[in-house]
Amino acid sequence: MTEDPFVAHRSLLFTVAYEMLGSSADAEDVLQESWLRWADVDRAQVRDPRAYLVRTVTRQALNRLRTLSRSREEYVGEWLPEPLLTSPDVAEDVELAENVSIAMLTVLETLGPTERAVFVLREVFEMPYGEIAEAVGKSAAAVRQIARRAREHVAARRPRVPVSRSEQQAVVERFLAALRTGQLQELLDVMAPDVVLIADGGGLASAAPAPIHGAALVAKMLARPDRVVSAVWLNGAPAGRIELDGRLAAVSLVVENGKVIRIHAIANPRKLTRLDEPAELTR
Repeated sequence: MTEDPFVAHRSLLFTVAYEMLGSSADAEDVLQESWLRWADVDRAQVRDPRAYLVRTVTRQALNRLRTLSRSREEYVGEWLPEPLLTSPDVAEDVELAENVSIAMLTVLETLGPTERAVFVLREVFEMPYGEIAEAVGKSAAAVRQIARRAREHVAARRPRVPVSRSEQQAVVERFLAALRTGQLQELLDVMAPDVVLIADGGGLASAAPAPIHGAALVAKMLARPDRVVSAVWLNGAPAGRIELDGRLAAVSLVVENGKVIRIHAIANPRKLTRLDEPAELTR
């Protein structure tokens, strides 16, 4: 028996939905809705099941994005994407790892729904403009213009200096070691002077309500020796898992010139449900 195309492409479809939504829970809901639509389709009329399913998931994710916009505007404190535990293998696809990183997903959150869909389908999954046009309900010419604007928008906000995997891992290990000891000077040594800490508690966990700027302030907040710190791979990059007084947080870092320049700390417990089993992300 031939495997159902939806099952065969499920990892790809999840990755598309997650890239568009920044939430595994919402991505799973989108896949469920898409599966129900797929179940009613006359398969004999579908020439390219993979392209058809990607279009279906994209449309459902766009609908979900538009309904989520208000709830995210009312979100308590800073909103960050939901981190996913991944295997180191995801990092082997450099472009995929960059595009599913917490830093990139945070940038994508500043795009409008259609711009985000076009950027993800074109830049991450390299879909032809014609197929993207069908997915988002625009002309191919309009999609080309949207893609150009989205690329410029993202380029202006993404990390400026590419960092090798080995450098990223070395800096993350130094940072996590400093967290374990709680030594103020060790934290200061691994962070850039203008480092920024962004924390997401969602009103359900203790977190700074606004970004904290500057190494002195950030180090003072982080310098506590009574936490359990472990290294994990999140969203295709080395990162940290922190436990303190029974509470959990995930920490993702942006590195530049051998220093941490941005810290994303996710403490909202509703966003930490995928830290025990690796997610399958693929293109």
